[in-house]
Amino acid sequence: MRIKSILVSQPAPSESSPYLEIAKKEKIKIDFRPFIHVEGVDNKELRTQKIDLTQHTGIIFTSKNAIDHYFRLAEELRFTVPDTMRYICQSEAIANYLQKHIVYRKRKISFGEKNFADLLPLFKKFPSEKYLLPSSDVLSPDIPKTLDAANIQWTRAIMYRTVCSDLTDINIQDYDMLIFFSPQGIKSLQQNFPDFKQEDTKIGVFGPTTSAAAEDAGLKIDLMAPTKETPSMTMALEKYIKSLHK
Repeated sequence: MRIKSILVSQPAPSESSPYLEIAKKEKIKIDFRPFIHVEGVDNKELRTQKIDLTQHTGIIFTSKNAIDHYFRLAEELRFTVPDTMRYICQSEAIANYLQKHIVYRKRKISFGEKNFADLLPLFKKFPSEKYLLPSSDVLSPDIPKTLDAANIQWTRAIMYRTVCSDLTDINIQDYDMLIFFSPQGIKSLQQNFPDFKQEDTKIGVFGPTTSAAAEDAGLKIDLMAPTKETPSMTMALEKYIKSLHK
């Protein structure tokens, strides 16, 4: 089967994206559409979680979304984040994003390499803080496991939710291949297209949790990333298409 059209369940990339190079090289159509989006909770819902922003001396940020929604809610609650607040960020990119909301050089900011488990030495270095973890309604089980192992005081605050986008304007059967990056993307497919039958449609997934969700939904996976040979979805996709089009 020759792939002529692909739907990637993400926002459209910049002009220099590898996806666009693949589309040009292999003469295929690649469309982009986010299957999910983020919605912030309001301050009333935060109060129902019994969260008091004034009671925390440290904040753990795992994403840029977490940063934006923490400072949004702080403003709504008229809470002035003190200069003494300690920030622990999962990566340097997330730490740098703090500059959108604070004067970076004047604050206590630390960050890890990439994975959440990399933050363990930082928690052991600063064990006396009372940490707040702003998060989505979906949380990786590795995060509470690492925090509990660090033996620190921490509280989770759900500040935003990942919800399914409305995709009813799409004819999903127009595409030869669908590519997913999260279990929520698979859920959105089911919610928007309850009568969807895979048949000849190829399915690509990124990551083991997405793969598990696809299998639970009864989908046959044709393309899986990352692997040692293809650490990115675009590398895996290009290799897969070339093998099909030989």
